[in-house]
Amino acid sequence: MSMHLDGFGLFVEDMPRMVRFYRDVLGFAIREGEDAQNVYLIKDGTLFMLYGRDNFEKMTRRHYTYLKGPNGHFEIALYVDTFEEVDAAFHKFVSQGAAPVLEPTTEPWGQRTCYIADPEGNLIEIGSFGHPFRL
Repeated sequence: MSMHLDGFGLFVEDMPRMVRFYRDVLGFAIREGEDAQNVYLIKDGTLFMLYGRDNFEKMTRRHYTYLKGPNGHFEIALYVDTFEEVDAAFHKFVSQGAAPVLEPTTEPWGQRTCYIADPEGNLIEIGSFGHPFRL
């Protein structure tokens, strides 16, 4: 069996608010409206999805537990080219409504990083090693 990572999704409570955050604050190219039940977009070759929790629970015929506020289940990692862009992104996103979690910090391994949280508490890292992205 051959398996490839296709993408990832967030199960969201307040779709209009989350669409506005990812579209208007982070700049994701979301084409669906704020009243969509599910949102699908490609970001840098990765499928990113927002699923309405109610719809997902109906589809799977079960209920799930969701944390409120900042949670440590996973992170969405975004990369910028320079240390200055880490700082600028942090301050810009916080001024537009993102919750600050960790102010920009240069780590011992050479990465400058910071954390914010989206409106439902999912962690977003913005980091850089001081050069354009490469694997």
